[in-house]
Amino acid sequence: MSKNAAPNLNDISNDLFAVRKAKLEQLRAAGEDPFRANWNQTHTSKQCLGLLPEGVEESAEPVSVAGRITTIRIMGKAAFVKILDRDGVIQLYLTRDGLGEEQYNNHFKKLVDVGDFIGAAGPLFRSKTGEITVRATSYGLVSKALRPLPEKWNGMTDQEQIYRQRYLDLISNPDSRDRLRKRAKIIEEIRKFLWSRDFLEVETPALHAIEGGAAARPFKTHFNALSCDFVLRIALELHLKRCLVGGMDRVFELGRVFRNEGISRRHNPEFTMLEVYQAYSDYRGMMELMHSLTQHLCKEVLGTTKITRYDGVEIELGGQWREVKYKDLIIEKTGDADWFSRSKADKIAFCKAKLGLQEVREDWQDYEVTNEIFGKLIEPTLIQPTFVTHIPKELCPLAKITPTDDTTIDVFELCINGQEIAPAYSEQNDPFVQRQMLEAQAGEEVQKIDHDFLLAMEHGMPPAGGMGIGIDRLAILLTGAANIRDVILFPTLRPEGA
Repeated sequence: MSKNAAPNLNDISNDLFAVRKAKLEQLRAAGEDPFRANWNQTHTSKQCLGLLPEGVEESAEPVSVAGRITTIRIMGKAAFVKILDRDGVIQLYLTRDGLGEEQYNNHFKKLVDVGDFIGAAGPLFRSKTGEITVRATSYGLVSKALRPLPEKWNGMTDQEQIYRQRYLDLISNPDSRDRLRKRAKIIEEIRKFLWSRDFLEVETPALHAIEGGAAARPFKTHFNALSCDFVLRIALELHLKRCLVGGMDRVFELGRVFRNEGISRRHNPEFTMLEVYQAYSDYRGMMELMHSLTQHLCKEVLGTTKITRYDGVEIELGGQWREVKYKDLIIEKTGDADWFSRSKADKIAFCKAKLGLQEVREDWQDYEVTNEIFGKLIEPTLIQPTFVTHIPKELCPLAKITPTDDTTIDVFELCINGQEIAPAYSEQNDPFVQRQMLEAQAGEEVQKIDHDFLLAMEHGMPPAGGMGIGIDRLAILLTGAANIRDVILFPTLRPEGA
């Protein structure tokens, strides 16, 4: 290799692997297990930091901590080590005098590396810089890391590596750890809020004989035991409505949903959905529920109602939210008060000539042309919370028709941050109307209608409000993330080499 040639990173990694493996073999030869079964951890880093009040320099009682080494700073007969546990980082102070010659010089200094898991016990004290530190009187190697951490462990920036090797991202990026912890807290608080309102959490099948509850392409699979095809669910709705029929008046499910569609910064084919159904309510009852739930999450998870997006844009979730009809938004955008009485040909011509929507096609339905305006030109501008109500009935066959306008349905779509966060309906409970709407949507594919669901409805379904919330999109909103992959622990990726 020439003097100016760049080093091969794989060769370097392999060399480091060989060095660490040699240390592993040395440990085993000395009779030490480099992969212990346990360590008696009495305190986390966060708990340790709360044990020394202001003005107290050292604790009398020892603590026992454990975690992954992120930095080692050796100064001859002493070393400062920082370890990462589930709560954060704590500093250790290891010395030859405290541990003994064998443990400090021949074990710690020679056989321990950044990335290893270690445990240490001893009293707490404040270092010269004021940092609460464990003065180790004993320590042990808990698990040897054969692969080194990324060179810049304190700030991975390669997005591909972040998503493919999330474990390294969690080690090295505090923001990622905080964001994904916050997502878990969001789900925890959603459950608490709904339980406080007497909702029952249920589980429904992920394998469906017929795709239903949404207009989406499913993932298909073959069920060998039954010798027939099934699909992974695209929505939770129809089974939860069966629960309403069965007398479960308030139910919800937090479940994984699968749609065999595109991947983008706002879409992942496998995602988490919350669906909520409340008997003797309607879409306005769902408005109150969604607004109150959001305020609860702001208080318990964020401590504020103001969100600062990744690009600095502020979103205010407090106070009253705007409510506007779908038709009014379309008329406002087109400047045409007679838009909904125009012919489809006129609408297509206007979209192409005046709005720059060249993708509208002659074979589209009239409502699809109009909805292109909403989806491409209106929804992305709805940054602050907006309830868009009374959408065209063709967009959802599962909601009640608006009594004063038989072209729309009693629904809202809550749009925040330029995307739909939660749709909600006054649920259709007339089995005859429901059958007609499902048949109209299915067209020639009538075999895709869930007749068992219609049979359930014929036994009587109470009036109800229903709502769905995309948890991933909600997490994007509440954490200020830029990409759906930032709030999913292991997002869907193309296999390497595929």
